Amino acid sequence: MNTRRKVVAIGGGTGLPAVLRGLKKYDVAITAIVTVADDGGSSGKLRSELQIPPPGDIRNVLVSLSDVEPMFEQLLQHRFKTDAGLNGHSLGNLLIAALTSITGDFVKGVRELSRILNVHGQVLPAADQSIVLGAVMSDGSIVEGESRIPKANKKIEHVFLKPQQIKPLPESIRAIREADLITLGPGSLYTSVIPNLLVPELAEEIIQSKAKKVYVCNVMTQKGETDGYTASDHIAAIRHHVPNLFIDAIIANNQPIAPTVLKRYADEAAEPVSVDREIMESAGIQVISAPLVRMAGGVIRHNEAAIARLLMTLLPISEPAIVEPDPPFPV
Repeated sequence: MNTRRKVVAIGGGTGLPAVLRGLKKYDVAITAIVTVADDGGSSGKLRSELQIPPPGDIRNVLVSLSDVEPMFEQLLQHRFKTDAGLNGHSLGNLLIAALTSITGDFVKGVRELSRILNVHGQVLPAADQSIVLGAVMSDGSIVEGESRIPKANKKIEHVFLKPQQIKPLPESIRAIREADLITLGPGSLYTSVIPNLLVPELAEEIIQSKAKKVYVCNVMTQKGETDGYTASDHIAAIRHHVPNLFIDAIIANNQPIAPTVLKRYADEAAEPVSVDREIMESAGIQVISAPLVRMAGGVIRHNEAAIARLLMTLLPISEPAIVEPDPPFPV
């Protein structure tokens, strides 16, 4: 009997890989469910030209869970800079597109690349089709396209998917039903996290799951999406879109950030997400705050090792068995 605990991590963008890099060092079975709403950059071009789901977020997740040499990882993430047709495309995106063509199916292509990269766990798109993400703004205007929503620089009332009838993969349903822990985020709230919850059957399975549901909160607000949001505002936005979804716990940063770094982010209209503990605890949400920040090239990143350690404490096991040491992270 397989006694490994099972974690389903849901999201997209650059946030989900941070959770996965930490978790893959533990003896847990991981399933990543990744949004397919991206329509910008290389993903948008391939989506439009080849009529396939956007591969970018899937690529980032595959790389985060892979077991390959650092140079090969760098190769997958390499982005061409040229005046020709390859300009802006990453090699990993092109590989996913090629494998989709070879196998005749996007999911099969992702599965084959997972095998080639010796991926820890399984990586699944939220749907086996391209979807369009739209947003209704507080002024009543509608913006369609994942990349266009934050650029509108308006307060988001709610987001929606087109088409409305979207089917999740059977593997995703099975993974959620068997999960011991379900994580959401970190990542762009309205364009990376919530779109997964708008797939009807997927949302219903998450609601009915007996697994503990944990939201990994962003460290900073995001211009055009979460301006001025507190941690409880993030939870409220999720509940606004999926009213019956109860979040059991939230993991949030309490590590001070250097004033020079804050200044740079303030120039981009971003500020630390404040943790309004009392509001969340009064709603029955467990608040776990800890130092979760590392700096990479002057940019704030989540400390994946710290997040993973906290997530492991929420699993129904006494002492998680780590299979390799955590890498050192400067804070």
